[in-house]
Amino acid sequence: MPAMAGTALHASRLARLRGLYAITPDSADTAQLLGQVSAVLAGGARILQYRNKTADPGLRLAQARGLRALTLAADALLIINDDPQLAQAVQADGVHIGRGDADLADTRRLLGADALIGASCYNAWPLAEQALAAGADHVAFGAAFPSLTKPGAVQAPLDLYREARARTGSPIVAIGGIDLHNASSLLACGVDALAVIGALFGSADPGRSAAAFCTLYALAATAEGPGASGDQTS
Repeated sequence: MPAMAGTALHASRLARLRGLYAITPDSADTAQLLGQVSAVLAGGARILQYRNKTADPGLRLAQARGLRALTLAADALLIINDDPQLAQAVQADGVHIGRGDADLADTRRLLGADALIGASCYNAWPLAEQALAAGADHVAFGAAFPSLTKPGAVQAPLDLYREARARTGSPIVAIGGIDLHNASSLLACGVDALAVIGALFGSADPGRSAAAFCTLYALAATAEGPGASGDQTS
């Protein structure tokens, strides 16, 4: 971890990067989006990433502000996808950066030592090493399974998650095609957080689905013992 990322607030945020990591779908209907997110937070999610690739800047700002209010009320983390300036504008807890997006070192300088900075590392451990050295403090690999959100995404095999767990103490996030039937295999590899879009927001009852994921994580953490993959408090 970079030397500047060492504040008490940063450490507190990083320790909470465990369990269900909800990622919003592209949506132009802000009222519907906020309603779905409210249900997911009520179901126990304590990490939310705002991701909307289709909205214009004004809508993104309005939605991010609404989500910041919801996450503060629920004592949940808010991460902004690929937009450090938006993260700064709404005082989000952090940002997630993909390959070819914002520079990690520049992002750290912009957002400061308190911010959580995650990086997409796809299916390659060397990308994670580079990201951590450049200012990221947690890494994401995927697609873990075939994904409807990104059908052409490269696949990250389970062995990669095991390798990453053996090589770093930084939080590891899995993303891509994760549902209640395959999530346990990722948790068994030492993954800290399960990033989920479709199995939450595409379900008939997002709140119930969130609760089921949180229960699954809690059961896995209990089975593995204290400190195995972090504790889900919700």
